[in-house]
Amino acid sequence: MALEVFDAAVAGARPAGATEPDYTALGADAEGRLVGWICWGPTPCTLGTYDLYWMAVDPAGQHTGIGSALLAEMERRLSGRARLIVVETAGRADYSDTRRFYQSRGYRATARIPDFYALGDDLVVYTKRLVEL
Repeated sequence: MALEVFDAAVAGARPAGATEPDYTALGADAEGRLVGWICWGPTPCTLGTYDLYWMAVDPAGQHTGIGSALLAEMERRLSGRARLIVVETAGRADYSDTRRFYQSRGYRATARIPDFYALGDDLVVYTKRLVEL
């Protein structure tokens, strides 16, 4: 799934009549090697809501600021267009660092669906308002 989203973002395909592509991707490189990437897009049927679809950082580059820089750049690019960013992640114990990452950057856990991905693996939804109502 991530590869399909990545390919669509790189292609920059836009739905008919759309003002922006379904997906926008941004990569981070170190010494010519991709060490992280982030992909986001407008949430269908909403006004000003965007989904952060994927973000990944090479394990060797984690805790070095790469993820923070990617997230900050996405938010900067969405400034003035987005009012809300939505992130979905897993509720398993091995995703606790991921959840802490989003929380420490102003994202708030706003929903949890038990056993969504599998038994014992909840879906946790984080949101961040870029524009206060």
